[in-house]
Amino acid sequence: LKPAEMVLEAYKLGQRHFGENYVQELVVKSAEVPSDVRWHFIGHLQSNKCRQVLGVKNLYVVETVDSKKLANNLNRICGEMKRSLMVYVQVNTSGETQKFGVPPENCVGLVKHIVTECKNLDFGGLMTIGDYSPTPKPDCFERLLNCSKAVETDLKIDMKTKALSMGMSADFELAIEMGSTSVRVGSALFGARPPKKE
Repeated sequence: LKPAEMVLEAYKLGQRHFGENYVQELVVKSAEVPSDVRWHFIGHLQSNKCRQVLGVKNLYVVETVDSKKLANNLNRICGEMKRSLMVYVQVNTSGETQKFGVPPENCVGLVKHIVTECKNLDFGGLMTIGDYSPTPKPDCFERLLNCSKAVETDLKIDMKTKALSMGMSADFELAIEMGSTSVRVGSALFGARPPKKE
């Protein structure tokens, strides 16, 4: 929906990290832009699409791992493809049913599973989507920070070396103030995505 030309414009200005929500668009765009682009997959990933995503040679990270089943599937296919993959655990900090993500109380357990059971996956950090509110609120970001502290305390992982992916076009300033190391601001840079056709 957003043409590769837009990615190339930002690339010429020095940007190398780009996010994509849809598997098919990621596959197409990744073939049309330079190979040093680092792709972040930031959409919900269904198990039957894992192989397609992992076929993208310059895939940098899947930010939306939210179940042991998905982690296991990515780990297995990575093994078959003889590659490794960085993953973030997506946490549903707003409690909204229309959003994906592991509940905060299950975050440590999923991180532990990835670290101990998925040898082809590299745990790279945590990700959340704040609640959709006209006025940005800190609640969701605070919950992700609490998850990060719990991972550090319970699993002895130095979270200062890991990403905290929180904040989008409407609330990235607040997210950065609260410690985000990665924001997803495609709408601010490229304009709102048109609705997907059925």
